[in-house]
Amino acid sequence: MIVTGGSRGLGAAIAELAGQHGYDVCVTYRHDAERAAGVAAAIRRTGRRALAVQADSADEDAVKQLFERVDRELGTLSALVNNAGTSGRKGRVDALDAAEIMGLLATNVGGTLLCSREAIRRMSSLHGGAGGAIVNLSSAAARLGGPGRSVHYAASKGAINSLTVGLAREVAAEGIRVNAVSPGVIDTESQEPGRVAELGPTLPMRRAGRPDEVAQAVLWLVSDEASYVTGTILDVSGAR
Repeated sequence: MIVTGGSRGLGAAIAELAGQHGYDVCVTYRHDAERAAGVAAAIRRTGRRALAVQADSADEDAVKQLFERVDRELGTLSALVNNAGTSGRKGRVDALDAAEIMGLLATNVGGTLLCSREAIRRMSSLHGGAGGAIVNLSSAAARLGGPGRSVHYAASKGAINSLTVGLAREVAAEGIRVNAVSPGVIDTESQEPGRVAELGPTLPMRRAGRPDEVAQAVLWLVSDEASYVTGTILDVSGAR
């Protein structure tokens, strides 16, 4: 399994649980090599192999090199989790500049497409592959819109939902399942200080979600237990 953006937060929780479920795992990171190495070490303690690879998922050459390294060092790819992303600077659309908008879209949407392309080239029966599963990380923001603070981020996650449905239908007959997990407010370090404490009691379940609750959903979607599930956006938002 490849987990992009796997050095912390949801990505780390997914990668570590994947190791517990018997996967050899490659985690990617952009900046924090030490944290990524720690996640890889935790996976190795389960008896599985692990790599931590620096790669910007919006960089085509870096993505190609990432997948080629996994081919060499871990072998046949069976699962990809497109978790890498950025929420961008908070603010109204009329306060954003072009570089912020295009940078966010390049990472959240372009990176997901590039990584999915490379995974399909390895998994698809059209390319001699044995099949596999792709899970994209979406967000409840795609439904809620993020007015006043993150419309650009919400739009990128709406694109992920469309990508998930379309790609699932495109490769369904080639042995590849494509789904998305759509988290709500999850208690990770990527949240703004105080936001979880502020919003948690106002949510239907009166609390924020935990990273492991999202990770469990991802691992179910890549498992054989979800063998007839594809093109689905699975909400993990506590009814938000």
